[in-house]
Amino acid sequence: MAHPNEDLVRRGFDAFSKGDVDTLRELFEQDAVWHAPGRGPLSGDHRGVDEILGFFARTVELTAGTFRVELHDVLANDEHAVALYVARGEREGRTLEDKSVLVIHVRNGRFAETWQYFEDQYAGDEFLA
Repeated sequence: MAHPNEDLVRRGFDAFSKGDVDTLRELFEQDAVWHAPGRGPLSGDHRGVDEILGFFARTVELTAGTFRVELHDVLANDEHAVALYVARGEREGRTLEDKSVLVIHVRNGRFAETWQYFEDQYAGDEFLA
């Protein structure tokens, strides 16, 4: 039987993959924060569920709908979850395939704060430049 926070992460990845914004909105605390690394147009801290959903929408927009995530595994306990996944996309003739990690603090059964990490941050920055 999976930990509830593992289930939460798997629901989030499933909703993202389906473009299910309503479910995504339910999974985040209203004051959630998403820390996106790098120096690209999507980098920085996205505060609040509306900014986070806007960050997701901008990711899809910049990649003309080609951005995909493939969840590899989830590790979870009562306060945190870690998602291991591959991010893929195409943009202006460039291709991204990067092993990525999310470190998530969970509060009240929802995503409260998320830190995103790329295997190759330079490749991610170049892809979005």
